[in-house]
Parts: sequence; structure tokens; C-alpha cells
Amino acid sequence: MQSLSNRRGWGFWLQLGFTLLVCALLTVPMVMSMLAGLTANYFVGLKSGLTLRWVDEVLRVYSGTILLSLQIAFACLACTLVLGVPAAYALARRPGRIARLVEEMLMMPVAIPGLATALALIVTYGGVGDLRSSWLFILIGHVLFTLPFMVRAVLAVMGAIDLTTLEEGAASLGAGFLRRFFTVVLPNCRSGILAGSLMVLTLSVGEFNLTWLLHTPLTKTLPVGLADSYASLRIEIGSAYTLVFFVMIVPSLILLQGLAKRDRPSV
Repeated sequence: MQSLSNRRGWGFWLQLGFTLLVCALLTVPMVMSMLAGLTANYFVGLKSGLTLRWVDEVLRVYSGTILLSLQIAFACLACTLVLGVPAAYALARRPGRIARLVEEMLMMPVAIPGLATALALIVTYGGVGDLRSSWLFILIGHVLFTLPFMVRAVLAVMGAIDLTTLEEGAASLGAGFLRRFFTVVLPNCRSGILAGSLMVLTLSVGEFNLTWLLHTPLTKTLPVGLADSYASLRIEIGSAYTLVFFVMIVPSLILLQGLAKRDRPSV
């Protein structure tokens, strides 16, 4: 019997080689950048030795920035869950021209440049009390930017299931609206909620354009601090900052992807 490798034609190997090349182009620069954060002297190279000095420097100088980014990201996730899931449910239960119009309006913050959205927030709400100097101002911007992704992810799953039949069956057994929503609707769209949560967390932690205009010296987030470190400090510190960023965000992504994979029905 001819082996599987012999049966694969040149087209397969060409596609595989192209895929590996694209992966290398995307990952090698990032790996080199993080490696620079562990190098004693970037300009000398690895022969200067490896060190955690720059990572310690980042944690000492930017620990508040790191904690603030996590605080905003999880607060943003909570807000998009509270707002986005019911909104997706309403759009799924009342399809039509008005629902499509509302959905398109929700996507506007994604289509508009982040700087323009930030400027609109400053003009509209910048003079409200101490909101401008609070991290809540950044949170508002992040919720506006990430809410469409939560709505779309949940709406896609709700559109693939027969919500009407499920709710009518639950109602026939005496379940009220809240019980149907929490025990029937939410469990059936769990994969969409997890996918939306994954996108919200990653987008909030990594958002720069909108945050750059909304932040103050006391409300810097990870991406803003990263830009500052590359602009004003040694390149090793900026690279170590990148390393810390990945160490923070990757475990969260793996956890959410694992939950989403476990939630998929077995075939």
C-alpha cells in the first residue's frame, strides 16, 4: 500500500510550505522582540548573556499599568456580557428591518477610527465631573469598541438554533421568562458567549488607538505603556514589556479556548 506521504501531491507540500512561511513571517519578529527583553545587551546579542533584569524593571515601573489593563479588560467583559447578550437575544427574537438597522448601528464604533471615537467621547463626556481623569472613561470607550463583537458572536449562535421552539417547550412546562432565559437560552448559546468573551478580552487589553487619546498620565494601559517604553527607554525594556504582555494574555486565551472546545458537542 502506498504511504500517505507518497500519495500527497506537490500541491499539498506547496500549501504547507507557504503556510509555514506566513507563520514564520508573523511569529519570528515577535519572538525576536521578546528574546531581546531577556538579553543583557541587545546590540551585542545573545553572547552578552541572558537576564531577567529588564523584566524586573518593567514590573517595577509599570506594575500599576499592568493591573489597570487587567481591571479595565475584565470590567469591559462584564459590561459587554450584561449589555451584549440581552441585545443579541432581542435582535434574534425580533428579526426584521429595525433589528438589522440596530445591528448596523452597533457596528459603527468598529467602522469609525478609534481616534475619532475617542474625540467624540471627550467632546461629549469629557466635562462630566472627574470622569475624564478616571479609568472609567477608558472603560466606556472599550465597551463601545468591543460590544459589537460580543453581540455578533452571540447572535450567530442564536441564529443557528431554534430559540422559539426551545422557549415554547420551556413555557409549556411552566417556565417564566427569566427562567427560560437563564436555563434554556444562555446554555444553548454558551459557545457564542465564550467566543465573544475571548474577543472582548483580547481587544480590550490590546486596544491602543482609542486608549491613547482617552488616557491620562495616571490611567495608562498596557499598549500605551508599551509605546512609551519603546519611545523613551532602552529597547530591552520595551521588549521585556512585550514579553510580560504575552505572559499575561496567552494563559487567558488558552483558558477561554479550552472552555469553548469543551463546550462543543462531540460528533
